[in-house]
Amino acid sequence: MDFVLHTSDSRGYANHGWLEARHSFSFAGWYDSKKVHFGALRVLNDDIIAPGKGFGEHPHNNMEIITIPLHGELEHKDSMGNLGVIRSGEVQVMSAGSGIFHSEFNASTTDNISLFQIWIFPNKTDVSPRYDQIEYKLDPSKSQLIPVVCPKNKTGTKEQTWIHQEAWVSLGNIIKTDALSIDINTKGNGFYIIVIDGIMNIINQQLEKKDAIGIWNTDQIKINTNSSCSFLLIEVPMLNF
Repeated sequence: MDFVLHTSDSRGYANHGWLEARHSFSFAGWYDSKKVHFGALRVLNDDIIAPGKGFGEHPHNNMEIITIPLHGELEHKDSMGNLGVIRSGEVQVMSAGSGIFHSEFNASTTDNISLFQIWIFPNKTDVSPRYDQIEYKLDPSKSQLIPVVCPKNKTGTKEQTWIHQEAWVSLGNIIKTDALSIDINTKGNGFYIIVIDGIMNIINQQLEKKDAIGIWNTDQIKINTNSSCSFLLIEVPMLNF
């Protein structure tokens, strides 16, 4: 088993006034040669966007882009004709494929929105662009792990969507004194876990809010906690990208 620890304060940081951004991996004007990607995981941004502000229309191609609001509402518009709002408790997936333009704005004129945006390298290039949005239910009163994004043809419920990669994105809770054992879905993949709230212990490492750890060369991990915690778990292929 191998691992790399990324503490919250080791992330890249940018404050643009309307946008406060923290980057787990090199992004925009922030570069760290040791933090370019984790396997197929290229971007994990932790953003806070001011009321009414956001990203104007811009292009993407050949990237699987996943947006998970933690608090607030985000308005999405794209060149495929999709227009809508995603909220906390929902996940948005966009396969940029052969090329797409989109914009993302805070839908509220009074409140900030906080969100994760994830970019994963696809296993197929120049596919037809695709957009999807799903709702999930994570029960805060019990320990559980819910996969919300899966590889194509491996979704099992209406609370899951898919991407062009042998990767999973899951949200989890662990209630005080509980533990979760998590098996790898595809041999050779690695886990990247970031704490949303609370404190957890994994492979004898204590992680607090927004700390993260990447783990590979294992088929299972076990997460313990002495206080309730919530987290995001991303399982990705560990090939060089």
